Amino acid sequence: MPATSLADWLRTESDDVLAELLRTRRDLSTPPPSDSTVLATRAGTPGSVARACEDLDTLTLAVLEACLLAGADRDPVPVEDVAKLAGADITVPLARLRARVLAWGPDDALRVPPAVREALGPFPAGLGTSSPALAGEDLEARLAELPDDERGVLNALAAGPPIGRTRDAGIDLALEKAGTPVQKLLARGLLLRRDDQTVELPRELGIAVRGGVFAPGTLTEPELPVHPHRASTLDEAAAGEAMEFLRHTESLLRAWSASPPPVLKSGGLGVRELKKLAKDLEIDETQATLLAELAVGAGLVADSETTVPEWVPTTLTDSWLASPTAQRWMTLAQAWLELPRLPGLAGGRDAKDKPVAPLSEELRRPLAPVARRRVLTALADLPEGAGVKSADELVAVLAWRAPRRGGRLRDDTVRWTMAEASALGLVGLGGVTTATRALLADDRPAAVEAILDALPAPVDKVLLQADLTVVAPGPLEPELATEMDAVADIESAGHATVYRITEGSVRRALDTGRTADELHALFKAKSATPVPQGLSYLIDDVARRHGRLRGGVAASFLRCDDEALLAEVLAHPIAAEHDLRLIAPTVVISPDPLHEVLAGLRGAGFAPAAEGPDGRVVDIRPGGRRLPAKARAARRNPGEQAVLTDDQAERIVSNLRAGDAATARRRGSTVQAHRGGGADTSATLELLSRATLERREVWIGFVDSRGTASQRVVRPIRVGGGILEGENNERYSLHRITSAALVED
Repeated sequence: MPATSLADWLRTESDDVLAELLRTRRDLSTPPPSDSTVLATRAGTPGSVARACEDLDTLTLAVLEACLLAGADRDPVPVEDVAKLAGADITVPLARLRARVLAWGPDDALRVPPAVREALGPFPAGLGTSSPALAGEDLEARLAELPDDERGVLNALAAGPPIGRTRDAGIDLALEKAGTPVQKLLARGLLLRRDDQTVELPRELGIAVRGGVFAPGTLTEPELPVHPHRASTLDEAAAGEAMEFLRHTESLLRAWSASPPPVLKSGGLGVRELKKLAKDLEIDETQATLLAELAVGAGLVADSETTVPEWVPTTLTDSWLASPTAQRWMTLAQAWLELPRLPGLAGGRDAKDKPVAPLSEELRRPLAPVARRRVLTALADLPEGAGVKSADELVAVLAWRAPRRGGRLRDDTVRWTMAEASALGLVGLGGVTTATRALLADDRPAAVEAILDALPAPVDKVLLQADLTVVAPGPLEPELATEMDAVADIESAGHATVYRITEGSVRRALDTGRTADELHALFKAKSATPVPQGLSYLIDDVARRHGRLRGGVAASFLRCDDEALLAEVLAHPIAAEHDLRLIAPTVVISPDPLHEVLAGLRGAGFAPAAEGPDGRVVDIRPGGRRLPAKARAARRNPGEQAVLTDDQAERIVSNLRAGDAATARRRGSTVQAHRGGGADTSATLELLSRATLERREVWIGFVDSRGTASQRVVRPIRVGGGILEGENNERYSLHRITSAALVED
């Protein structure tokens, strides 16, 4: 079957053949259109045709608009006429339109679906109504005689749309009496008056102002300037950003473990909590929003769903924190690629002019993953190591490739994707990394290997300074990083982290069960510089006082071999605060929890330590709250195409039949005057019940869950339980039926 006759074939054959086409995916001479495209042509609805046009490039859309200008939606037109209007070679674009059943017929009888005109708008190519009076005039000469103000009006209308609202439209004056540019153009016959407030630029004049049906250069894809880099340079730059992002994510999880922020009543994260997070991590609010969104998207944080809901880390947090760097990055990168939300919308205003909060439902956009992959795929198509010079240039190229995709957020989504991918380390120096290319190909092992190669090698030595600071000249090995976090505080983070050792940090290390000898051995083995004498003195001094006073749980108890020290504690005001009571010469108990008693004693200047049942020092610091991790939905291979099942195909055909029947009945004026619906629900139920008893067909109007109104012709077999059931297994909620009428036999 020739591909050019597919649409005509669909129009003439029965619905059963259409269903068979959906099931069998017959092999046509050109690549077969998708199921949705076939249905779009068959149904002829502007919405479905618009969807089929979403990923057409500017040149292909221009050819389709040229078909409308030539009248191919009403009568067959020669391909040569369309090519002349387009002013370009239309062989490839026309083949794409034929493959999507948006055009069909031989070269001398090209047709397009009538719904294309409504789907693309009332002004094909942005041109207005034709004015035969201007057809034979020298428009170039007339344009050359116009002053700048009048030419400016024409230029604005020629850019589209070709209509404009102005009070001058209702004023009819001779040229010598006209005062404004619009009045003069109306007097010259260069503008058409549509009504008292609207003027229109004639098609012939619009073409003359543009220099063609389509402005020169608009049908050619813009060039995308790039910077060449070595692939390794690009990978290393992105790896540095990735490590910084991981560090911030770790800080967020630890902060929210200790103090989970509340969930807003309307859902999301409050402005105050967002500002606090940004201040604590020393980042801007945009990046803080991305961190929070990815922490929730990766399952590391969840809504506690309690009486007072909070954003609490889940049990996945602990395993994520213990995982290797490459695996942690992979988790966040994969979560971002699949995140059905747009974090860039946070901070804006919703339809009610209220601020959009991070983690709120207003950020949900199911097509966001498709938009991200589109941007990254465009970068991946560049030569290896090449990076774009600016996001705006990429915006222009992607807008040309699919001008109808993405709606009003199309260009913003590209900019947000570039910024987020750069922060995550998926993009570096304007180009995708080797790991990102592997992720786009769904090759996770290759992506992990690539990020491991790009990350700087972990170091096993630190540099001790005389001022008790420790410099880590790179990422530390996991064990060494754990030891440094225990014995020192981070003073500044980055590619080279600076730690500071204080009395408090040494005591914290001793609280975890480490001994003074172990700390001396650690710094001696892991420092590439001599150990400062001041550090040795500090460790010994803190260790000498540490643990002399020990606590346990009674609710809690304190014991000390030095009775004088215990007497000093009991004489201190802290003893009354925690209700300390001496039960033996060397033992004191308290009704308060142990961690509160020890914190109070440390605040009073003492240095107690916690001990376990065997008398050894134990670490009783809280590890933070955790929630059970929620199971993630199964991920579909990005290259896998969605396929209709037989049941889905039958339901689609059934809906098409019902819609066609409703249209035919209405056009034939076969609907009786017996109506129900609207506000009179009882009348609707009475009419439907009557139709059920008499086995009569009923025309119904209803609104679906998305608010879309449509009509159907149904033969009811049961009405009850809030549902109308038809003989073809249709089911309609009664509360969504807006009108109903009996149909003549």
